[in-house]
Amino acid sequence: MPEQPTQQPPSPVHRTVPVQGGRIHCVEQGSGPLVLLVHGFPESWYSWRHQLPVIAAAGYRAVAVDVRGYGRSSKPADVDAYRMLALVGDAVGVVSALGERTAAVIGHDWGSGIAAHAALLRPDVFTAVGMLSVPYTPPGGPRPSEVFAAMGGEEEFYVRYFQQPGRAEAEIEADVRGWLAGCYAGMSGPAVDPALYFVPAGARMADRFPSDGPPAWLTEADLDVYAGEFERTGFAGALNRYRTMDRDWEDLAPWNGAPLTQPSLFICGAADGSADWLSAAIDAFPTTLPGLVSSHLLPDTGHWVQQERPEEVGALLVDWLRTAYPAQP
Repeated sequence: MPEQPTQQPPSPVHRTVPVQGGRIHCVEQGSGPLVLLVHGFPESWYSWRHQLPVIAAAGYRAVAVDVRGYGRSSKPADVDAYRMLALVGDAVGVVSALGERTAAVIGHDWGSGIAAHAALLRPDVFTAVGMLSVPYTPPGGPRPSEVFAAMGGEEEFYVRYFQQPGRAEAEIEADVRGWLAGCYAGMSGPAVDPALYFVPAGARMADRFPSDGPPAWLTEADLDVYAGEFERTGFAGALNRYRTMDRDWEDLAPWNGAPLTQPSLFICGAADGSADWLSAAIDAFPTTLPGLVSSHLLPDTGHWVQQERPEEVGALLVDWLRTAYPAQP
């Protein structure tokens, strides 16, 4: 296990910075080279609460953002505003607004995709990239909507279930706190039922979630933070990211098949569905991630890897950063 840093960082600071067409809420801790932390669905900057002080203590300026559509960041109404190109633009805009020219970028879930594409499209800005739970898959291949339509047989893969505006919102917003608790618990380790990702005809996604409250790694107070944000903002902005995947497929065609050449890192829970249905992407890392420094599959861990295994993930991130993006020459 890498050695944990011991320096005590200052308290985190909240700020909102301007980006093209809106604003992004950031939570910042520490000083040094910039490390941008990007969350996934259904989360917020708060999913990095354990890693912010650890990265800061190691001599970095750790900044966790609310992705557009979440928390205190802008929430455009137009689905097109959630294209990957716009989210990469937000990441670049945050780096610039913070007075920096380069950064390491680390993402989880959808944030992993945002981090990877930010590094792919702007290698001049993002000189190292870490991906949690979702492995890098180069642009290209079949149209995403066709892939998701073919998954699940008579049942509906959750990504397809999310496509129709208002449909998933109606389910989730009827009981935000309960839905989040079930989602977090159901997709946590040590084992995850693959059926959770599929919705039978006429059913709800939540029908297969556990009903006994949040998982052990999430306190009631933590759940209140997530639920409070989504009860205030609704889910349309968060779900719109899923509704632009065919647009992304078209936008990113010039980069079809392109590898990520920067120093990179991958961490995933062994019980995460991504480790199974995206196993081919992990196997392709020697080609798609020629700069891969290390890859870790954590046993008995589900999808919420940096919250389920906060100390281990924090140590792995710092160990990788010291190699890929040193705080001191």
